[in-house]
Amino acid sequence: MESTTVNTHAVGRAAGARTGSWHVSLPLLAGLLTFLYGVSRGTALLADGDTYWHVAAGRWILEHGAVPTQDPFSHTRLGAPWTAHEWLSEVLLELAHAAGGWELVAALTALAFALSISILGRALLRSLEPIHVVAAMTLAVLMTAGHLVARPHILAMPLLVAWAAELVRARDRDAAPPFWLLPLMTLWANMHGGFTLGIGLAVAFAAEAVLAAARHGRVAAAARTWGLFVALAVVASLLTPHGPQGLLFTWQIMFEDSFMLGRIGEWRSPDFHRFQPLEVWLLGIMALAMHQGVKLPLARLVLLLGFTHLALKHVRNVELLGLLAPLFLAAPLAQHFHARGAGRKQFAGGDRLLGALTRGAAPGGLLLVLLLGGLATTSIWSATGPLVPPEQIAPQRAAKAARDAGAAGPVLNDYGWGGYLIYAGVPPFIDGRADMYRDGFVKEYAEAMDLATPTSLPRLLDRYQIGWTLLPPNRPATAMLDRLPGWRRVHADEHAVVHVKTSGAPGDAIAAAPARALP
Repeated sequence: MESTTVNTHAVGRAAGARTGSWHVSLPLLAGLLTFLYGVSRGTALLADGDTYWHVAAGRWILEHGAVPTQDPFSHTRLGAPWTAHEWLSEVLLELAHAAGGWELVAALTALAFALSISILGRALLRSLEPIHVVAAMTLAVLMTAGHLVARPHILAMPLLVAWAAELVRARDRDAAPPFWLLPLMTLWANMHGGFTLGIGLAVAFAAEAVLAAARHGRVAAAARTWGLFVALAVVASLLTPHGPQGLLFTWQIMFEDSFMLGRIGEWRSPDFHRFQPLEVWLLGIMALAMHQGVKLPLARLVLLLGFTHLALKHVRNVELLGLLAPLFLAAPLAQHFHARGAGRKQFAGGDRLLGALTRGAAPGGLLLVLLLGGLATTSIWSATGPLVPPEQIAPQRAAKAARDAGAAGPVLNDYGWGGYLIYAGVPPFIDGRADMYRDGFVKEYAEAMDLATPTSLPRLLDRYQIGWTLLPPNRPATAMLDRLPGWRRVHADEHAVVHVKTSGAPGDAIAAAPARALP
């Protein structure tokens, strides 16, 4: 692709004021606002059961000085093969938790998200007018908000945006791929399984480079350079404790465990009966295509369609579209607006302030933003009080009631509460590591929870020697336990119901490993 970048930095200089020692840039301001938005969400950042087993896994890794290769947590799959492919993020989450409790976990999450938006903004300013960049960053924040929780995908998000931005930049300049990115791939592969997306992006832009080179008779050179980059990216991704297993993880999730994906909320399609930022994005893209007539290179069109498909299929992928699509579109949009004169007219019409903010931040500006961010965060936490995991995700009252009632033996728990149980020291029946449990086990569990047959639940209780249960009040299995001989309800609140076995309770696993209270 030929270079189509419009230099908004030059426009910013023409607009105004000289940079002072306290100058603050647009990406830095966006990062500050995004960070404060994240911090202000408070316990919403902790409203995901996976957060707790990630913290527990990080604690296990630090205590044992090794990355687990077998399940050390559950009572149903203890010792089964397990790839802790997000081990580095888990260590970071545990270090934050140990140093500053859930407040520091939330701050780390908000900081990673803010850094991602700042990187996105800086990359877009290479091509687009500031007002367009502000709109793109705002929509990216909205499209990520539904999946903004303290989990490894947020900690690895800056790597995703930086990787994509630099590949796009290389193609916009018709330059060689940036080989300095390769260490980022290794870091990414140790933080989150989504690194395979980075390899896919490298392949896509390599194809774009080869297609562009064909017009100038330079196919061999482009294929050699970009092919080497892709090969080295794959090699870099293997530099993890689990080697090639990380590459196989994506295949397993996407193509082997279809039943499991249908049962997990974040893997379902978006619900358009409620407001979805994705709808705004889709309508905007349709308007650009139909009214403005924006055209994309073939490779980027395929990428855009592919990410749109993923976002419509799985709600967890909406954030990818919000973060990556602006990068794919930036240069073609800049070329389109520049040819029509729209960008220049818009800037001349009142974007002087934003234009001045396109320059990089001065050291004093960075210090000022850090100071303001710290003061605002302290103020937010003082007003809201200590962060406490929400009861609907971490059912502490129900767990305490179970201990007080003498619950013993293995537990049958709700899928979403397995992470809390791991964190609290109780081996769960199931948790968010669905890739380890696999489809067959998840199907057996789901049939018992939904009472697929009259014997589904009793058979499961007997097979796994269940001694107590921790389930939501609206589960069909909960109602059956009220009627099942040998079981007694000992606790019920708006979130959880506890039943204990009243005769022949097996073992004393709970007594041997009592759940510690969440801080």
